[in-house]
Amino acid sequence: MTNRAFTAALGAAVHRPAFLPVPAFAIGLILGEGAIVVVEGQRVLPEATQERGYAFTYPTLDGALAALLS
Repeated sequence: MTNRAFTAALGAAVHRPAFLPVPAFAIGLILGEGAIVVVEGQRVLPEATQERGYAFTYPTLDGALAALLS
C-alpha cells in the first residue's frame, strides 16, 4: 500500500479530507533517517507468517482503522 492510499483510507475513516501532500523535506525534518520508509516506501509481505497459519485479526486496512477509531 502506498502512503497516498493509506492517507486516503485514514482520511475516509475519520471523515476528513486528505488531499494536501506533505513535502518530503518536512517529513525528513520530523522523522530524520526514518523518513526514508515514509517517503520511498517499503515492500513488506507476511508470507512466512501466513504460511505458518497465522490469521490477522484485521486483514484489511479499512477494517483495522474502523476498529481503532470506534
